[in-house]
Amino acid sequence: MTLREELVEKSVRLEEMLDRVPEPMAKELREKIAELRQLLLEQRPPRFALVGRRGAGKSSLINALFGRRVAEVGHEKATTTRGTWWSYQGELGTVEMLDTRGIQEGSLPEGADKELTPLDSIAAALGEKGPDAVLFLIKAKEVDAAVDADLDALVEICNRIRKMHDYRVPVVAVVTHCDELEPKNVKLHAPQGERDDDLQEKQIRVERIEQHLEGKIRERDELRDQFVAAHGVSAYQSWRRDGTQRADERWRIEELVDFLLDELPEQARVEFVRLSQVKALQHRIARRLTNIIATLCSGVAVTPVPVADIGPITSLQTSLITGIGYVSGRRLEVKTATEFMGAIGANVGAAVALREVARALAKLLAPGLGSVISAAVAFAGTKAIGHAAAAYFIDGVDVSRAKKIFKKTKRQAKKSFDDQKVLDDQSHLAFPYDPDDPGE
Repeated sequence: MTLREELVEKSVRLEEMLDRVPEPMAKELREKIAELRQLLLEQRPPRFALVGRRGAGKSSLINALFGRRVAEVGHEKATTTRGTWWSYQGELGTVEMLDTRGIQEGSLPEGADKELTPLDSIAAALGEKGPDAVLFLIKAKEVDAAVDADLDALVEICNRIRKMHDYRVPVVAVVTHCDELEPKNVKLHAPQGERDDDLQEKQIRVERIEQHLEGKIRERDELRDQFVAAHGVSAYQSWRRDGTQRADERWRIEELVDFLLDELPEQARVEFVRLSQVKALQHRIARRLTNIIATLCSGVAVTPVPVADIGPITSLQTSLITGIGYVSGRRLEVKTATEFMGAIGANVGAAVALREVARALAKLLAPGLGSVISAAVAFAGTKAIGHAAAAYFIDGVDVSRAKKIFKKTKRQAKKSFDDQKVLDDQSHLAFPYDPDDPGE
């Protein structure tokens, strides 16, 4: 049985167990199960439609997102012949991009269908599938150059998406070629050594352009509700004939990735973060998984059947480790996750004994207290496993360091546990891993 099949089976069993859990706790736990399914069981590649005039940097942005040359860049003539869903597949997964012909083309790309206008070409591709977001690209120096015609086209594209797929797609404006703004010699991607006043002057120019473009877009009634924001970037990279990278002047690309993550549906987020290899985003998903699964484990622990919670809890904790490992770029087996749990001291047998002893003692003191203590143990242990796994798989700490993080986080989680708040957002219970803290 694969991990995915096992998680499907366990999620069904968990929902059956929830029949013995009182409301509103059962309702909250069912919502957590739905979130977990979307993140780990219903994954699909993220989809973006890149729209802009010729030379806006659509292909360059694709390359910048991956940090490698995966799309051809045309320096003299338009290279995209028609709107095409382009799928990049690599070791870390897949992302789908609708790379379109340039709006307001001055000449047809070689091989382009002469019967199709750029808008018709885009619409034909949009009929195949709908994007998660539209990225409207425009050069920093062209925000005031006939931008109204570009926005007319953007409105038409968004209207066609709404008619074809019945939803309002988020629109993010990406201001490209910010490195070409004055003062030209100031390097946004390498600010060390630059004069503070020169660097600030260039950054202020970018901010003003972003604000101006946002104002122009928000003037359009058709775009106002689906427009998210404008974001200035530099996507310039260059490669030699042998494929080695000659220059990398990317600026604010990681911020753009973080920005786009919020606009993606749950099913596309894990794949996007895995592909981006941005550690901050990997930790963000790892914390989300940890909170969801810790909540589920604490809910399972309050079920009235003694010891029956151990199997589902262990399976969920194993899924947490493999999920975090997957986000970091690895493909893990259940055996690997189980071995990791043993290495950091997440001993299932000890947890069984502690929970059952706690229940027995608590029953002598107050009815129901045993379930609360059992839930606290399950919650704290799962939180600790999640943080240790994030430190090990994402940050690359060794096993001994991960073990210290496990013990420290477990103590903190026990102190913070509150049976009234455990089913909330739990942001107050998140203990972001601090790479400068060696643990205790």
